[in-house]
Amino acid sequence: MANTLRLAKAPSHSRRPSFRSGRMFAMSSSTAAGVVRAGPTNARVSRKTTVSAMAGRVAPARVSVRARASSVMGARVVTARPGSSPSRASSRALTAKVVAHDYDYDLVIIGAGVGGHGAALHAVECGMKTAIIEGGTIGGTCVNRGCVPSKALLAASGRVREMKDADHLKMLGIEVGDVKFDRQGIADHATNLASTIRGNLTNSMTALGVEILIGSATLTDNHTVRYGNKKCTANNIIIATGSTPFVPPGIEVDGKTVFTSDDALKLDWLPPWVAIIGSGYIGLEFSDVYTALGSDVTFIEAMPKIMPGFDAEIGKQAERILINPRNIDYVTNVLATKVTPGIPGEKPVTIELSDFKTREVVDTMEVDACLVATGRAPYTEGLNLASINVETQRGFVPVNERMQVTDKDGNVVEGVWCIGDANGKLMLAHAASAQGIAAIECMNGRDNVLNHNSVPAACFTHPEVSFVGLTEEQARAKGEEEGFEVVVKKTSFKANSKALAEKEADGMAKLIYRPDTEEILGMWIMGLHAADLIHEASNAINMGQKASQLKFAVHAHPTLAEVVDEVFKQVGSTAAH
Repeated sequence: MANTLRLAKAPSHSRRPSFRSGRMFAMSSSTAAGVVRAGPTNARVSRKTTVSAMAGRVAPARVSVRARASSVMGARVVTARPGSSPSRASSRALTAKVVAHDYDYDLVIIGAGVGGHGAALHAVECGMKTAIIEGGTIGGTCVNRGCVPSKALLAASGRVREMKDADHLKMLGIEVGDVKFDRQGIADHATNLASTIRGNLTNSMTALGVEILIGSATLTDNHTVRYGNKKCTANNIIIATGSTPFVPPGIEVDGKTVFTSDDALKLDWLPPWVAIIGSGYIGLEFSDVYTALGSDVTFIEAMPKIMPGFDAEIGKQAERILINPRNIDYVTNVLATKVTPGIPGEKPVTIELSDFKTREVVDTMEVDACLVATGRAPYTEGLNLASINVETQRGFVPVNERMQVTDKDGNVVEGVWCIGDANGKLMLAHAASAQGIAAIECMNGRDNVLNHNSVPAACFTHPEVSFVGLTEEQARAKGEEEGFEVVVKKTSFKANSKALAEKEADGMAKLIYRPDTEEILGMWIMGLHAADLIHEASNAINMGQKASQLKFAVHAHPTLAEVVDEVFKQVGSTAAH
């Protein structure tokens, strides 16, 4: 047969199901209809704002007026800056107290996920009367079907993996007997954690006076929202509706044998053999869970290499640590073009596979279950964006760098903002929260533009992978295009006392920066608690610190933080540390 593909590594056959095919194929989250790419960022912005003065205090005609605070005693404080009127320029700023429109709220947020929650809390802190509308469950994807429950599964399965690793325990002088686990107990831990965090989010909002309104939200205009059979008005509206799992055409999801992360988190059963379509963060984390609990995994990846979004050097190390020693194999350069559900224990899932370039069907494979981890798509249906003259771009709501929504002509839609997955700039829960806080600041006259290059990300495998900014490949391409040199400094966890004490010294950290300006372009870490170690670099990028400034920071000894310290101390030095 043409285009014969071979497995990168055959997994243990001791746990193989009775039905299987000799070849495996793939689809990548990074090529699934572009859903993981950044959304629109460079829409043209109209900065013109007008405010009419009342109560006998009339501002000069055509004076540009800027809000200085959210609300003051039921009125809005605005400042007309000097020179803003061509006919009546003034040498002093004109401050006017203008009666606000009779809105129900200063701010209404559509969507009570992590982004909406962060925005709501900051809005209250700024004195804004705030309401949040939720048509589903408080907490959104992250709390109910994403970050939170997945970390519970990873924590429990990680303990199982650790206790089953007799060689590792023996090095610590520990011996254990048979290790058993209760699948339902692990699943319940994830469910209970989500419930706890959901309650915490709800209580934090109600305690601060945020009104929680229940119903599916629809925009009537840029200051009016309908939810259920009710409506409310607001000076500002934030769209924070999040995203849903993206399922490519041809894949039939039944929620039992073919499923997305939403259903995988329920851990209803442990399939002996699981195919995971996409080798991004979601796929990698679930491979960590499944293999720890005894399943075999096959990754199906459309790109030429597995983990295509990773820094190449980190990706190779991740393959050596997270893939090769485990019951995992993978194939690349192929698409899963048709997936048909099966019946657990009776009928296999059938996956039709096609060559990525030619799209020719090359084979089929049969497995117990298939996890579709091909990225996420923005959830904006039903918002009635046409009422504010807005068209989505690949499903994303177009915004400028201040999170203000822009219309078909590229002009700012006054009073409407969009944060999080719905705008596509960076599909991470903490990015949504940071965008919401930045938007609130802008509403209150304090210009704030989030530096998305400073937002960290992490993959919570064992060990973890984290990063901020660019990969080495991206940085060198940027340097070649813009004419600057790129320097990379590295260190290993094998030189770290704390990692050696834990007998978990696999991993490395690498810093990528410009030697001429000492701007930090990126940092990647793989190793024990990498997700906790990335923030020093993330905060440095956010604060505009030079790489050389960090080499004088003091870190406690012995700690894993010294891994980062070792990299920073190499800045400007030609000697290896």
